[in-house]
Amino acid sequence: MQVIPVLDLLDGHAVRAVRGERSGYRPIRSSLCTTSAPVDVATALIHATGSRTLYIADLGAILERGDHAPVLAAICDALGDGVSIWLDAGYTGFMPMQALFERIASFRRSSSRSRVVPVFGTESLLDPNALEEALAANHDPILSLDYHAGRALGSTPSGSDWWPSRVIVMTLDQVGALAGPDLTTFAAVKALAGSRELIGAGGIRHRDDLVVAEHSGAAGWLVASALHDAALLAGQHRSSEG
Repeated sequence: MQVIPVLDLLDGHAVRAVRGERSGYRPIRSSLCTTSAPVDVATALIHATGSRTLYIADLGAILERGDHAPVLAAICDALGDGVSIWLDAGYTGFMPMQALFERIASFRRSSSRSRVVPVFGTESLLDPNALEEALAANHDPILSLDYHAGRALGSTPSGSDWWPSRVIVMTLDQVGALAGPDLTTFAAVKALAGSRELIGAGGIRHRDDLVVAEHSGAAGWLVASALHDAALLAGQHRSSEG
């Protein structure tokens, strides 16, 4: 199972996500680096995990407080070739996603080929057709099924026919809670997913949680707090591919 490090961006900082309560998010304090500067934190996460994938939530964009396009471009430049950035920026449809991708590209300063992959979260998505449009534009989109307090967020179709090949099960109130992975919601989604690749999110505390998550059938799991707190020791997790 892939361990996929997570970077949350808000007001120009990498912040620590806690239970989806975004008004209380504060700049990160991490054992991996000495600052909350997004480029420093992103680089530290990749170096610490050996991952070739970094998940980024642009909370400024999600909360409609302004995206982090220049910061995202700087992260792409810093991480270089071979790293995929999975980016959730609160896209309501394909055109807002495309516009942000073009803005990021306009700020790029290097010729590195780090790839940005759109993550469409049901919390924000208004047009489910955006996934097919993104696929047609060779973006290989990912769907994030967003939940909070046991409730599915958003107004997207309830069936699974429109899901792409990769789906994240995002239980927002488990993020940063260090309460263990939400395997109940994950299992419910898995029952509908068919052969799709499922990635869980949140709740990982230690190596044992990763083992349980892997046994649940997850192809990967998004992890942040346990990495920053050094709860996952070097060599105890596998690197991820984009």
